[in-house]
Amino acid sequence: MSDTTGGSRLGEHAVYPGTFDPFTPGHLDIVERARHLFARITVLVAVNGDKHPAGTEAERATQLRRKLPAHWDDVSVTAWRGLTVAFCRQHGAGVIIRGVRNRADMSHECHLASMNEDLGITTLLLPARPRLVAISSTVVRGLDS
Repeated sequence: MSDTTGGSRLGEHAVYPGTFDPFTPGHLDIVERARHLFARITVLVAVNGDKHPAGTEAERATQLRRKLPAHWDDVSVTAWRGLTVAFCRQHGAGVIIRGVRNRADMSHECHLASMNEDLGITTLLLPARPRLVAISSTVVRGLDS
């Protein structure tokens, strides 16, 4: 399977889950890069019991859709309550995309990736670009306050 740039794609469908509270330039960069690796990306606006986002997952999904370029017809946004692996199985996604900014992220994401692999879904970790490493949803929320 080839993309429009002549390179090969890793697969048909990947899922990029997160709380996205808010969706940052770093998140947008991960989606942009993943678009070139997979034929279709679903940005999965999920619930995380450890976080208390400003809006519901449906509200965050609506806001996030507005931030994506209109011509990205290979990217969809969906709100989801449940395990990401369950969404992947139900919707034929073979890969979970996760971004990592630092060692703490890497340690956490490797642990999750291992569990997801045991459940039959591979995780692809994409490192943040150096100019975006310091940007997090927490930092962006602090700037908006």
